[in-house]
Amino acid sequence: PRSWMCRFHTQTAGCSLTAQQPYNNVVRTTIQALAAVLGGTQSLHTNSLDETLALPTEENARIALRTQQIIAHESGVINSVDPLGGSWFVEEMTRRMVDGAFDYFRRIDDFGGMVEAVEAGFPQREIMDAAFAYQRAFEEREKLIVGVNAYQLEDEPPIDILYIGDDLAEKQVAFLNSVKEQRDPGAVERTLDALKRGAAGSENTMPLILDCVKAYCTVGEISDALRDVFGTYEEPAVF
Repeated sequence: PRSWMCRFHTQTAGCSLTAQQPYNNVVRTTIQALAAVLGGTQSLHTNSLDETLALPTEENARIALRTQQIIAHESGVINSVDPLGGSWFVEEMTRRMVDGAFDYFRRIDDFGGMVEAVEAGFPQREIMDAAFAYQRAFEEREKLIVGVNAYQLEDEPPIDILYIGDDLAEKQVAFLNSVKEQRDPGAVERTLDALKRGAAGSENTMPLILDCVKAYCTVGEISDALRDVFGTYEEPAVF
């Protein structure tokens, strides 16, 4: 039974998708999905080709689904439990990744923990430095992104994207008001007060949040209750 447990889920890299020549994103997603399967993922989400432009259309979401199904049923990659087992290259990359992860753990521990590291701006600086290095490599064309800084098209035709009508917000607000009118105001007040008390102490807030949901409290009301206790986090300035 332990072998049936879901150990990790994988989603393909949304940050790698490009608005330019978006059909190239199908290829990117396929490579990433295959890499995830080769790495032993037990749950997989494949991004749609148009997600840099809008919510995916039904057709593009279907292509993302078919990508998984083709890998599963046509590639043959699932015929082996560990198709890359024994690969020196994969093992070496895994070793480097593990060593790098533990190095970060040690550096975070030196701050006293993740909360202290965030307050000191450590992860923010690391992200900023990595983003700067990536952008510089991109601008100097050390890193080529097909369709963006290499193999561009002069007159790229637009693609059809999902359009959501302007009246949807009005319908949602009307529905929300209807829910508020039909729910029990006393239950809403009791569960939100209980959540505030629990958050102010050391109680597990998850059961209290579930009680709020069962009383039809909105996400905004639950968030406001927690905000009343914890306030709003302001990230420290990082230079």
